[in-house]
Amino acid sequence: MKLVLGRDDLAAAAAAAVRETGTEPERLGITPVHKASRGFVNDSAADICEVAIVTVLQAVAHGKPVLLLPVTTLGRHQHQTLVTRGKLSVADVEGRSVGVRSWSQTTGVWMRGFLTEQYGVDLRKADWTTYEGSHVDGAKDPSWVRRAPQGAKLPADFLDGRLDFGIMGNELPADDSIRTAVDNARETAEQWSRDQGFIPVNHVVGVGERAAADHPAAVLAAYDAMRSVLTAKEERGPVPLHPVGFEALRAAFTKAAAYALEQGVIPRAVDYDELVERTCAALDVPAARLGG
Repeated sequence: MKLVLGRDDLAAAAAAAVRETGTEPERLGITPVHKASRGFVNDSAADICEVAIVTVLQAVAHGKPVLLLPVTTLGRHQHQTLVTRGKLSVADVEGRSVGVRSWSQTTGVWMRGFLTEQYGVDLRKADWTTYEGSHVDGAKDPSWVRRAPQGAKLPADFLDGRLDFGIMGNELPADDSIRTAVDNARETAEQWSRDQGFIPVNHVVGVGERAAADHPAAVLAAYDAMRSVLTAKEERGPVPLHPVGFEALRAAFTKAAAYALEQGVIPRAVDYDELVERTCAALDVPAARLGG
């Protein structure tokens, strides 16, 4: 069974649990972990794979054989990811240029959702530029989104002044002139999560339909092992950073799916229960077995 998990502790626990069921695990060393998503979704190149929440939604919407193992490997606040320079603020997004690595990037979907829901921004009134396509074959950017020229890079375009705003997470360059477009972004993000009751989840764990049907005991053992690691390390706070289980992830998936549909990231609505039912059917277990 081929595994792609970015965190060493989760990978070690999942591999040991899979091995105990009589299935031999193989951890694929793909870094950064999002580079494994395309092969997993389109070619079943991995059996259990860390994927972005929006990648899961796109995969389901496009009929890919991808299921959800409800484990959060990365949850984080997102309001700080919209950055600018000079005197611009979130109130100036309309009519300005904004770059994002990919239209389907989960960080971008969350941040654009905040722009429309909290700040009343009409996304079509901004000049959007993307630098990569989706991980899911068949997914396309909306017609009103422009693709940067081949070889262009978001951080360079932003620092060189070709973009007024950028949505950047891990790719954010170190430069003292960069600041968040949202005032008091950290505090705003924390208040959003308290009000909503959940963290904007970035990465979860996907499982291939064939792997789930052929090795259900191994998949369930991996889930149990990862759940044990995360629950043992979870810091106390008003909102858990790593929710585990179908019900714990319901609110984040539902909100992300609504944002993705509104932004043209997915071609149809994806109901969370569709994911739950498909996963449980493949593994032949009730939803309660996976925190439902």
